[in-house]
Amino acid sequence: MKRFLSLVFALCLSSQIQAQQTLKIATLAPDGSSWMKELRIAAKEIETTSQGRVLVKFYPGGVMGSDAVVLRKIRLGQLQGGVLTSSELAAVYPDSVIYGMPFMFDNWAEVDRARGVIDPLLAKGFEAKGYKMLGASGIGFAYMMGIKPMRTRAEMNSVKLWIPQNDVIAERVFRTGGITPIPLPLGDVFTSLQTGLVDTVANTPSGAVALQWHGKVRSMVDLPMSFIVGFMVLDSKAYQKLSPADQATVSKVFGAAAKRMDANIKRDDAAALAAMKKQGLVVTKFDAAENTRWRTIGAQVTTQLEKEKIVSSEMLNAVRKAAAGAK
Repeated sequence: MKRFLSLVFALCLSSQIQAQQTLKIATLAPDGSSWMKELRIAAKEIETTSQGRVLVKFYPGGVMGSDAVVLRKIRLGQLQGGVLTSSELAAVYPDSVIYGMPFMFDNWAEVDRARGVIDPLLAKGFEAKGYKMLGASGIGFAYMMGIKPMRTRAEMNSVKLWIPQNDVIAERVFRTGGITPIPLPLGDVFTSLQTGLVDTVANTPSGAVALQWHGKVRSMVDLPMSFIVGFMVLDSKAYQKLSPADQATVSKVFGAAAKRMDANIKRDDAAALAAMKKQGLVVTKFDAAENTRWRTIGAQVTTQLEKEKIVSSEMLNAVRKAAAGAK
């Protein structure tokens, strides 16, 4: 009888171990950032609600490598997912960059109108590529920030500008504008600002503070270049291994976390910009000619990317229509 009970106990324990799934998720978001705080809260809620069947382990700050390395590790099953920006996910799903097209939006109201329509379309697009989109969260508008003032074409021609590796859109825009950008991994930017390898970056105010770039930049151009969105994606095979109940929990909890981050970002960006101004950041504007030139370049690059089918006409039209509030 004892042997029988021992066998039953062993089988039950084995079943519990087999049922437990650990989702290993990498992100470039620094540990301690508002993003990571929300993600860790979500991970704890998932563990509690699933009664320990689903554990989430994060690898923040780029410790798992560049976006290309992270995506390869997901394909190999070494990671189950990532929290990545659209420029990093373009290799998986090209239309994921749609929010980041140059000068697509002028303000938050346009972004909010578009997100309600476009986020579900992007979720379907990721699904077709083998990924479950658990959430999307706005990171904010990217502005050019640098060590020197940027107001005229002559001043812009002398900048040493960083762009993320594999960011096709940023590279097209700046090369068309007469600037040879310097692509580097995110983790190399801080040191590059210190050494002078680069003297200009494009980022959100809260992003610059989180990555500690704010102490190096002294000027910011008041012109929103693009809107950055972060996506939390999970390999569909890993998602399907979860029970239906646990799938629902993971989707619900991470979806709610993304909405909280969306709600916080406007406040965080405003607070970060105010803090940077107190430290000496000067916000400038392009002169009229330079402002027009960059907007014209943005339109040209968008047309080129559409013709080359790097982004689809259908998604571009959908975003423009939604942003304008058309039905």
